[in-house]
Amino acid sequence: MDLPIVVGVDGSEPSLRAVDWAADEAVLRGTPLRLVYASLWERYEGAAFAQGLGKPSEQVRAQDIVETAARRAHRRQTDLKISTEAVPEEPEYALVRESRSALLLVTGSRGRSGITEALLGSVSLTVAGHAHCPMVVVRGSYDNKVRPGTHGRVVVGVGVGERPTTPAAVRFASDEARRRGAVLDAVRAWRCPAHETTDHPLLAGEPARMHEQQAVEVLEKALHDVPADVETRRGAVEGNTRHVLTDASHGADLLVIGAERHHRHFGLQLGRVAHGVLHHSACPVAIVPERE
Repeated sequence: MDLPIVVGVDGSEPSLRAVDWAADEAVLRGTPLRLVYASLWERYEGAAFAQGLGKPSEQVRAQDIVETAARRAHRRQTDLKISTEAVPEEPEYALVRESRSALLLVTGSRGRSGITEALLGSVSLTVAGHAHCPMVVVRGSYDNKVRPGTHGRVVVGVGVGERPTTPAAVRFASDEARRRGAVLDAVRAWRCPAHETTDHPLLAGEPARMHEQQAVEVLEKALHDVPADVETRRGAVEGNTRHVLTDASHGADLLVIGAERHHRHFGLQLGRVAHGVLHHSACPVAIVPERE
């Protein structure tokens, strides 16, 4: 049985744009689409029933939300196989559970309670820190429309965080570039620590060149197993990793980074780079779990 692409929907416009993106992706991959709405309507409504329907009114609304999303997906991709489900559960828990049996998990950048498109919704951020499969947060397309990829460019951040390489992220990005007939643009940020700089005119550039060369070597190693039929570009860019990747997201169809998760007081959390990129990327962002 083919694993589905799962989309978390809540009736908001960002979640419907995520449905559009996921429908196109499902066709590219030849896989079914699953639309999930989660809410604790039973806890908050108790025995309050919608008139004449015999169901809690929020449940009726939830079913309407997933059915509306399914109609939208069908209009976009008429031959797509779609299933829907509305569950009485916290959306964070429901989507993390769904990720155990999903090919890909997709959410919008924020939900109905979001204040501004520039800030990532708490559900998406929480799920991104715990999902078991690759997750895509659909950002960009601020005209409320998601168009099929037109830039011909998939960006992957190499060695994001503490890892020297990110093999799972590179594999995922390579596959996405191949499906789209796009260029794989691998980016590695580097910085020269202040204590390594020197004022001597003959030595001033040596520390920087050394760090740049190390970044180039990391890129070469990371891309060693990328299939020959995927066109690749390499970019060793000086600067803060979050800023470098955010800049690279402009004019890209997808930005891919490996998930660096930390065990902290409140459980698993994403690293600072992933957190920053998810908030500010100009295109959809794929977070790919890197296995230990």
